[in-house]
Amino acid sequence: MITLVTFAPSFGQPAASPFCIKAIWLLNMSGQKWQREDIADPRKMPKQKLPAIRVGNKVIGDSDNIRTYLETQGADFDTGLSDMEKATSRAFIRMAEEHMYFHVVMDRWGDDTVWPVIRDTYFDQIPKLVRGIITNGLRKSLMKGMHAQGLGRLTPEERLARIEPDLLAITTRLWHGPFLFGDRPTAADASVAAMLQNMRATPGKTLLKMRVAEDEILCRYIDRAGDAMGISSASG
Repeated sequence: MITLVTFAPSFGQPAASPFCIKAIWLLNMSGQKWQREDIADPRKMPKQKLPAIRVGNKVIGDSDNIRTYLETQGADFDTGLSDMEKATSRAFIRMAEEHMYFHVVMDRWGDDTVWPVIRDTYFDQIPKLVRGIITNGLRKSLMKGMHAQGLGRLTPEERLARIEPDLLAITTRLWHGPFLFGDRPTAADASVAAMLQNMRATPGKTLLKMRVAEDEILCRYIDRAGDAMGISSASG
């Protein structure tokens, strides 16, 4: 049986990370039998990140690698898609994972009103007496990386304007069906809906959280995807 190594649930979501949610949904879609193992410290995992899966004595890290492994076992996450649709799906996945994701990071780690909740949820295993000292260093390092990446240089209003075309691209696709590429979820939905789900579940009332939470089309899509892929979530 496959064991998914993942972050624990948080804020009504099946896992703290959208990439872990993606992996959960891909496993459910694949039809493979699996179980989960929640850990807080991923440093012993490949790439020192989660999610990862354990198959026998082999550990496979990264959600893309997990998808590839499941496909070698017979899963087809893009059944019925044309070559053009598969190309578009690839672009939507990269939009979600290489752009939208960093907006989630800024909302959760960069907002001073949200950060205390994130700190005490993600790092509750660290004794409270030293939690602030340790996590403030982690936060400072991550924000330095976000500044280098670019989004860390923008105001919340500028970040919202930057991501708006992505959200509009998603809603445009959803005018054509319940999911991004028709009547059933595909690999693109596992990435895109998981990212939107994390945006909506962010604590507090950030501009991005409220933008997603108040969009009826996006919210229905998030809930529909969770139901179709086996795990629903609270709206946060």
